[in-house]
Amino acid sequence: MTGRPKSPRGASKYDEATRERAVRLVVENADRFANETQCVRHVAGQVGMHVETLRRWVREARAEAGEVVPYMDWKDRRIEELERELAESQQTVEILKAATTFFARECDPLLRPASSAGS
Repeated sequence: MTGRPKSPRGASKYDEATRERAVRLVVENADRFANETQCVRHVAGQVGMHVETLRRWVREARAEAGEVVPYMDWKDRRIEELERELAESQQTVEILKAATTFFARECDPLLRPASSAGS
């Protein structure tokens, strides 16, 4: 096995050799079909796996080879968006905390005479 990390969904029921063979069959035979989707369907049927599994493997292999930009599904995009919003919110909270502290000192009647006596 290569150093490929395990699927986050659990252990794959296909070994690395099967994965590499199926991806190679799609890449080598794609020109024999009208489009890659038909080739993936054909090879998935021959190998006995779900079409989406093989399609994802082909996409990942092409991304690793630098042929395409790595695919981000809607969940990945949403996570990035939420992480940006969280960072902005945390920054806003820090600014508001600092402003609250500043104005609390300015409005505190016990601290005010002491600070104005020095003027």
